[in-house]
Amino acid sequence: QVQLVESGGGLVQPGGSLRLSCLVSGFMFSRSDMSWYRRAPGKERELVARITSGGVANYADSVKGRFTISRDNVKNTVYLQMNSLKLEDTAVYYCKTGWAPTTVGYWGQGTQVTVSL
Repeated sequence: QVQLVESGGGLVQPGGSLRLSCLVSGFMFSRSDMSWYRRAPGKERELVARITSGGVANYADSVKGRFTISRDNVKNTVYLQMNSLKLEDTAVYYCKTGWAPTTVGYWGQGTQVTVSL
């Protein structure tokens, strides 16, 4: 059974930082590209960052220079380091297996990130 479990969300002030984690089990993690998405209230789901099995990363323009995706193939975990957080980063963040948005993959349950004064 494939499971993706996100953690690390929370409440932070603008300019603050959070690190999200996504622990993957029951899946060939080391061979899989991984992605982070987010869905803000009233908005469509958005691809935030993705990383190949070999560690090549790609970012949405809205987070470039502030967020960093990484992975630990020993721990079967993908991370999203979020710095200089803005109010508009408030969303539920999800990890997903695969690279392309059209890829049918496995999703985590999501973790809430709230950036607020």
